[in-house]
Amino acid sequence: MRKTILDNYKSYEDAVKNFNWEQRWDIFDGNESNFNIAYECVERHPREDKAIRIKFDDGRTEIYTFGEFSDSVNQFANYLEKKGVNAGDAVAVLLPPCFQFYVGMFGTFKRGAILIPCAVHFGPDAISFRLRKGGGKAILTTKDKTDIIDESLRKELNLKILYAEDLLKEIKDEPKTYKAFTTANDLAMYQFSSGTTGEPKAVNYRHGAITVSAPFIKFAQGIMADDNYFCPSSPAWGHGIWYGTIAPLIFGVAIGTYSYPGKFNPDRCLEALEEFKATNMAAIASHYRVMLSSPNLDKYKVRLKRLTFTGEPMSKEVFQLVQEKWGVTPHTQYGSTEVGPLTSDFAGFDNWKVKMGSLGRPSIGSIVGVLDDDGNEVGPGVNGQMAIKRGKKWVGVGDTVYKDEDGYFFYVSRADDVIISAGYTIGPIEVETALMKHNAVEECAVVGSPDKEKGIIVKAFIKIKEGFVPGAELEKDIREFVKTKLSKHEFPREIEFINELPKTADGKIRRKVLRELEIERKK
Repeated sequence: MRKTILDNYKSYEDAVKNFNWEQRWDIFDGNESNFNIAYECVERHPREDKAIRIKFDDGRTEIYTFGEFSDSVNQFANYLEKKGVNAGDAVAVLLPPCFQFYVGMFGTFKRGAILIPCAVHFGPDAISFRLRKGGGKAILTTKDKTDIIDESLRKELNLKILYAEDLLKEIKDEPKTYKAFTTANDLAMYQFSSGTTGEPKAVNYRHGAITVSAPFIKFAQGIMADDNYFCPSSPAWGHGIWYGTIAPLIFGVAIGTYSYPGKFNPDRCLEALEEFKATNMAAIASHYRVMLSSPNLDKYKVRLKRLTFTGEPMSKEVFQLVQEKWGVTPHTQYGSTEVGPLTSDFAGFDNWKVKMGSLGRPSIGSIVGVLDDDGNEVGPGVNGQMAIKRGKKWVGVGDTVYKDEDGYFFYVSRADDVIISAGYTIGPIEVETALMKHNAVEECAVVGSPDKEKGIIVKAFIKIKEGFVPGAELEKDIREFVKTKLSKHEFPREIEFINELPKTADGKIRRKVLRELEIERKK
């Protein structure tokens, strides 16, 4: 990891005062007219250094060097070209964390094609939606996933299916060099984000996006040259993409991850922390909560020096357990797919003071405020919607917060209907649309409901049609039905039958009333 201008900043105040965005180019080899994510994250680093370390759910470990990684990335880029995938075409990757996932991801970038990351627990509707919206030309997945890719859509898109099981054999004779012809302004990835008003929206990231993320990552994560970095978040999601994958690779530090296509196993993750001698960890708050609840926690030697969390607030109990068991103070990170990082604690500054329960202070180079209902900025101690300034315009992000006299922000609640469960962002409309396809459902509303284990779970309130009988049998039938339509993290964990849904005078369902009812019930 080479020294960059970012290493010169020793405090948050220093960085806020002196950092400017032109300095970000000092971190990279490329420039605006010649820039490629795969080259910057993979190819320019020493070939003998470790690039990827994966602990799998069955206990095995795989480790790859930058040389091995770079060769395979270039071979995959050549392979895509041979298969007729052009620069600007979209390539979906539907895999758990594995070498083939990372080869597919960065090989797509190197080709100049556009990545569509897909989580392995996506249902057929979610996959079809992303392929159609992105205009997918190819998908890299496993053979057991073939049946959930809609046959008519495959024909419509003339979709090429590439199988991970055969990939390394298929590309082994391809050249190990590939000349990229991308600029910083060329599209690199469609990352889809759930919302409150309907279908997921594609957030477009260009190759140059990593030049903007690099300062945030360096200051907030505090990544050092000698770090053993670890992040168990899936690289199909925002946190796993940016903080689990791109973050360390920008600086020539190896990815360290735990691949669990099924249920998160806290002991396996703890085993990985010990085996990899992890010193810097980024995860969602739920990961820490589950690990610290393991009866085997004290069996594992954890060497963490820096630890960050995101996805949801960390409870006081978990925060203090992290300090007690591992001797490190958790640093928070807060942002969204649409606008990027907003506030953080800054693990990169030794003198940074963490305030337990806060969201930290604004990211370097960002103007973040709290707005009232009229869009005016309010002062310390006053609740309002968090917003970031883009040019002369404030952009709200859907959370109610306040800030204190020191400029630290504190979360109060969601200002909209988005559900954040175990780090996943879930739009209620997607779930409600699937529920409405069941022949017993007349109306429904989906909200987040407090849960001791997951923090928030998806709950559906359902008004059924005449002729159907509410009860456990119907509830099971509805749940099994929507499981075939939705991703595993989206389907309702709880269903409640209701005679009438609360509505506004013009007939709109008032999810807020139901959400507040659930909060009151589960106090």
